[in-house]
Amino acid sequence: MNRLFCVIPCYNEQEVLPETSRRLKEKIEDLVGRKMISSDSRILLVNDGSKDDTWNIIKKLHEEDEVFQGINLSKNMGHQNALLAGLMTAKDLCDMAISLDADLQDDIDAIDAMVDKFNKEDCEVVYGVRSKRATDTFFKRFTAESYYKLIDAMGAKTVYNHADYRLLSRRALQALSEFGEVNLFLRGIVPMLGFKSDIVYYERAERFAGESKYPLKKMLSFAIEGITSLSTKPIKMITELGFFIFFVSIAVFIYSLVRYFTGHTIQGWTTTVLSVWAIGGLIMISLGVIGEYIGKIYLETKNRPRFIIESYIGDKEDEEIADCVYKR
Repeated sequence: MNRLFCVIPCYNEQEVLPETSRRLKEKIEDLVGRKMISSDSRILLVNDGSKDDTWNIIKKLHEEDEVFQGINLSKNMGHQNALLAGLMTAKDLCDMAISLDADLQDDIDAIDAMVDKFNKEDCEVVYGVRSKRATDTFFKRFTAESYYKLIDAMGAKTVYNHADYRLLSRRALQALSEFGEVNLFLRGIVPMLGFKSDIVYYERAERFAGESKYPLKKMLSFAIEGITSLSTKPIKMITELGFFIFFVSIAVFIYSLVRYFTGHTIQGWTTTVLSVWAIGGLIMISLGVIGEYIGKIYLETKNRPRFIIESYIGDKEDEEIADCVYKR
């Protein structure tokens, strides 16, 4: 039977982790009992530099039950990097890995269908997709759905209403390890793998406890990260806008000449001021977009590690296979 690793990034999750670990352990035991996964399947909890008692809880869980393993990052690396750290640790230890958040909003019962598609349909990638957003506020639902449509229009292909709840086979994990970019947006990178994939729909619940780690400011930053990491279309749009303004300026020039030779006085002050402010604003926006891309190039050329693992606790055999410090 195939070995499953559930990879859960954790940042300040002391309030929800006891319940999350209990439910996931029950799910693993249920899948083992139904012979869907092997008995040595594990739950890998990644502590992303938490400031609370998260890491101590993870260590205690491991001491009480070997089903739990833990990774402690040297500092807060961000959700995507923490998730990648767990997946890259699991890639040599499992046959398949399922990533999900610690807040219990992702329906863990969808794991059954994901494993089924891996076992029976040979799917290398299975996406967990929200069937509806009934638990979201109108603002969050509108902005989230608009974002998926925007990022698709920008040429960055993602799975609509899919976050980071997915199953990846060992083969897919090995392929993912070949992607070396520092600016991570896994929702866009995973579809690039190109393996056989499918979708499992589920309803997302309210957060069980604690506060969301993605306030509006962070969500906007993540949205910009996704677009600029996967698409160069914003730069092409700047070029297209430049040509448009150039042709408008020619039209204005011809209009001015006609008015001049027909003896009409051009008032011009308001038009001039508005033109200067409008073009000045467009120039600043354009420089900002180009600067965003230059900043990403700067970070990529430095080739800094995306995460550093301070410690890893797991089965003795697994610890011998997995490296304790990654610089990828």
